[in-house]
Amino acid sequence: MTAYRVGMEAPALDDLLDAVHVVALPMRVPFRGVSVREAALLDGPAGWGEFAPFTEYGPDEASRWLAAAVESAWHGWPQPVRDRVPVNATVPAVAAADVPGVLARFPGCTTAKVKVAERGQGLGDDLGRVAAVRDVLGPAGRIRVDANGAWAVEDAADALARLAASGLEYAEQPCATVEELRELRTLLARRGVDVLVAADESVRRAEDPLRVRDLGAADVVVVKVAPLGGVRRALDIVAGCGLPAVVSSAIDTSVGTAAGVALAAALPSLEHACGLGTVALLGGDVAAPSLLPEGGHLPVGRVDADPALLERWAAPPDRLRWWRERVVSCHASLVEGAWG
Repeated sequence: MTAYRVGMEAPALDDLLDAVHVVALPMRVPFRGVSVREAALLDGPAGWGEFAPFTEYGPDEASRWLAAAVESAWHGWPQPVRDRVPVNATVPAVAAADVPGVLARFPGCTTAKVKVAERGQGLGDDLGRVAAVRDVLGPAGRIRVDANGAWAVEDAADALARLAASGLEYAEQPCATVEELRELRTLLARRGVDVLVAADESVRRAEDPLRVRDLGAADVVVVKVAPLGGVRRALDIVAGCGLPAVVSSAIDTSVGTAAGVALAAALPSLEHACGLGTVALLGGDVAAPSLLPEGGHLPVGRVDADPALLERWAAPPDRLRWWRERVVSCHASLVEGAWG
């Protein structure tokens, strides 16, 4: 075994490859352009871990996801300080008429994250979708929007000024860069638009995740276990940022989602519902029962993959080979410490 983090070790490559199971799960509704979610599940001595970086990520970035899977499957997670975690509903870029059906899959959730700025759609689509969410949740529900960095600063300010009429908890990654987020916060304040700015990609895909703090670019940080290299590293980043944190998933199976719940459960303070109810977006899963919200919350604890479901959703042989080769390339980056 080779060191990849202080106090932790990376398994030998052969041990990792022996532990790999690859699945291909259909999405109920395409999300971020993904209609089939592939994931490699690792069966390790501490339990199951999930390695599922999106296909466009190179070895250095994807190796962080492998580090998170190794932490879960070989080392386990820190002790929790709470036994359940509040979660939000997730509304993809669907038509307004489809919103009630989507929200019905998140019983008990009083917060919803709504995708906006979808390619091929306009602000009118966003306004209709958010208004439909408000109609379902009622005046007490919380709504956050997620643009995935698609807006320019002026476009973001204009859009958020109009979307604010529906009442927004915050806007997640409205612009692409940390500098643009800082400029947008200033512009919103100058125009009297009361919408908080949350940083997602500017934390999880940044070489220096603490620049968000240093530049005063956000009011909230959104953190994901896998892209940040594991629960412990994510806890370090949240502590360094000193901002309220929301834990989110990356369209994970129940195994990967459990790691996100472990992070949320270990945070000293948790002010917002977390984006961890996304198993409901999948048309299949690797665990029975799936890790789905009950009364708007998820329980804290390990989740094991079910052998029958691993077989039911097994990826084709060519995709299994592709993922095994990816494990090999990411293991090299992991050992070299390129992810840290």
